[in-house]
Amino acid sequence: MASMNVKTGDTVVVITGKDAGKMGKVLKVSPKTNRIVVEGVNIVSKAHKARSAQDKSEIRKVEGTIHVSNVMPVCPKCGKATRVKNQVVEGKKVRVCKCGASLDDRQVKVEKKASKKTVKAAETEAPVAEVKEEVNSTSAKTAATKTTAKTTNKTTKTTANKAATEVKATKASSVKKSTTTGKSAQRGV
Repeated sequence: MASMNVKTGDTVVVITGKDAGKMGKVLKVSPKTNRIVVEGVNIVSKAHKARSAQDKSEIRKVEGTIHVSNVMPVCPKCGKATRVKNQVVEGKKVRVCKCGASLDDRQVKVEKKASKKTVKAAETEAPVAEVKEEVNSTSAKTAATKTTAKTTNKTTKTTANKAATEVKATKASSVKKSTTTGKSAQRGV
């Protein structure tokens, strides 16, 4: 099985068959069978059976698969159908047109991002030092806040424990009083 030169999302032109000359976007690629689904090409009728009482049975028109050898990728730069040339650019394998344009959108996006990063880095060289100073001062403030919060939390816990023991002692003494008054009432005192 040879590698496929067509990927999902590519614009291709059909070169043979009943739909020769039509252009479309690749919707699905199946490398195992060397077949692809192209938007608006090889329209076939499929019977759709109703699955419930509310559904209707109908005949639907859907795109069928065609063999990958029946299509050629279209170059986004020159707009012509082209054979694919593989080239290594910056350590990455890229599909290239005869005119030299890259067929991989991902490579174009990477190049654009790289150029944007260099422009942003040049613009923000001076403010970077100021930002670092602000980050250092902010981290010192948060560290001080955390230590204060820990000591406050410990104090709150000890106060809560003392209050709980006082409540228990008060309940115990009230229970003792009620039982002693109950016994004395039975004796007739």
